[in-house]
Amino acid sequence: MSKNAKFFLLLSSLILFVFACTLPASQQKKNDPNIIFTAAAQTASVQLTESVLNNTTTQTPPTLSPALTPTVKTPTREDCDKAKFIEDITVSDGTVFAPGESFTKTWRVKNTGTCTWTTGYALVIDGGSEMSGISPALLTNTVAPGEITDISVNLVAPNTHGDYQSNWQIRNDSGEKFAKVYVQIEVGTPTFAVTSVKLTSTGSCGNFTITADITANGKGEVTYKWIRSDGATDNADHPTLKFTSAGTKLVSTNWNLNSAGSHWMDIYIDAPNHQQFGRADLNCP
Repeated sequence: MSKNAKFFLLLSSLILFVFACTLPASQQKKNDPNIIFTAAAQTASVQLTESVLNNTTTQTPPTLSPALTPTVKTPTREDCDKAKFIEDITVSDGTVFAPGESFTKTWRVKNTGTCTWTTGYALVIDGGSEMSGISPALLTNTVAPGEITDISVNLVAPNTHGDYQSNWQIRNDSGEKFAKVYVQIEVGTPTFAVTSVKLTSTGSCGNFTITADITANGKGEVTYKWIRSDGATDNADHPTLKFTSAGTKLVSTNWNLNSAGSHWMDIYIDAPNHQQFGRADLNCP
């Protein structure tokens, strides 16, 4: 064999040896999707296993709600003493009185609470001008829940001209106050007016007599008529009341009442006030 042939054979053998060592027997392509899917599946399996291990806790079964018990509202102290103002019976706001003139202020109120007002309840001064009012002024009758009553205080106008307001409250027998009311007057040279009326009744079912004590603030004339709870109005021409000075005059009327139940009678001062005053309560068994 020639020298060149031996060299070529040796070179060929060397090349074959190098390729045999560097080429793998089985090689997957880097972009083979099976490689990606397999890796993802392995990762998900590991995460799922860890999640199950970490969350293997004992679960407490839900507690059943107890049977609902109906609640019963019981009266509270706040419900006990309440009142609603109905109207001014005497001395409307802005009434003019002479300095030092005496008058009676009467409010009509309703017991809207759950407790009965007893004669241990009273009107007490709550600020403003006292107007010589006596405080406390005890209630003169009991008032059950839902009933309407008139409450009054006797006052005296201040001696100096001007506008005045006297504030009052009802106080219960425990000393707690509720139900604010007030009287607002002007002290000056008053025009003639009826300042208050006190109504009372006597007799029994079948023959009641109703009496009105009418108080005026000076010289002048008063005309009036009676108004009843059955809707009737006495429009008779009653004699005119003539006042020569401030004072009180008495008038009366009769009602032959035979209807069972509660009734009332008011008096309407036509001149000079154009105002209704009252009331006398009448009851037939």
